[in-house]
Amino acid sequence: MNELTSLLWQSTLETLYMVAVAALFSACGGLALGLLLVLTRPNGILAAKWLNRFLETITNMARSIPFIILLVAIVPFTRFVVGTSIGTDAAIVPLVVGAIPYVARLIETALLEVDGGVIEAAVTLGATPWQIIWKVYLPEGLPALIRAVTIMSLTLISYSAMAGAVGGGGLGDLAIRYGYQRFRPDVMISTVAVLIIIVQTFQFAGNRLARTFERR
Repeated sequence: MNELTSLLWQSTLETLYMVAVAALFSACGGLALGLLLVLTRPNGILAAKWLNRFLETITNMARSIPFIILLVAIVPFTRFVVGTSIGTDAAIVPLVVGAIPYVARLIETALLEVDGGVIEAAVTLGATPWQIIWKVYLPEGLPALIRAVTIMSLTLISYSAMAGAVGGGGLGDLAIRYGYQRFRPDVMISTVAVLIIIVQTFQFAGNRLARTFERR
């Protein structure tokens, strides 16, 4: 295995590790926040105007911060959580923090597509909010939720590449340190090619899975 292949393999594994772990935490946090944004709307099943307005404000503020700035701004928090601000583990923290509000908006949009008549029918039948979430919102909105998670994963791949600018590891770090700083176009081209393959694979898998649930 030559040097370039070895570097690409290691960096690809680091990128996939960052994206996988960050996607898991971002999906959980984004789903919770997205559900709250939908449920607490004025016409939601848990309508709470003040809470909805607070969540809207926090979400919008968080989304207003460019990731590269967020990456540097929360270095003390990152160091507190994982004990360091450099490396793949450290990069996961800002990835999650930056992705949660973005995912929440995607989840909110997906859940708002659920037929309101189905929700009203469930309320009429005496279903509890918890039952409506698990029996109506999530099953009915599953294809849209899968597409939201797919978009989130692609965004995290882009974010992880930016994390390489500050020593986050992965393909972004490889492209900067070996491709840009050492003037090696072969490394830069190979890194871009691998990123394209990863993105296309994620997109294909997400679309295929969403279509599978749409047919059910």
